[in-house]
Amino acid sequence: MSVKIRLKRMGAKKRPFYRVVIADSRSPRDGRFIETVGTYNPIAQPAEIKLDEAKILTWLSNGAQPSDTARNLLSNAGILAKFAEMKAAKKSTAAKPAASATKPTEKNTVAEIKAYLDAQGTQYASSAKKADLLALV
Repeated sequence: MSVKIRLKRMGAKKRPFYRVVIADSRSPRDGRFIETVGTYNPIAQPAEIKLDEAKILTWLSNGAQPSDTARNLLSNAGILAKFAEMKAAKKSTAAKPAASATKPTEKNTVAEIKAYLDAQGTQYASSAKKADLLALV
């Protein structure tokens, strides 16, 4: 199931009012939705935008894709920037344990041993055998 963050049109004829909702991509524009996460009133001067940042960040981290208009609203509110920072921080913390991995042994593959040596900055011949690489460790 592909989940989207998109707008659901409400209001009277010629007086649109939108709810920002989380919905299955297969459901119709004004049809069934999973959760309401905000509102958008383009008629008001200036336009009123109310968004529940915590819920939106949760859904983005779970894989929800915003529509073009919803992406624009989230970007103007600064939510997409926070999500990008959160994602980058998560990626950098996930990369650190891999660099400080334990020493490779006979059970590791040649590729794993080479990755360990690259992380350590050790030079080795590209055609080196497994035993030669283990000697460098």
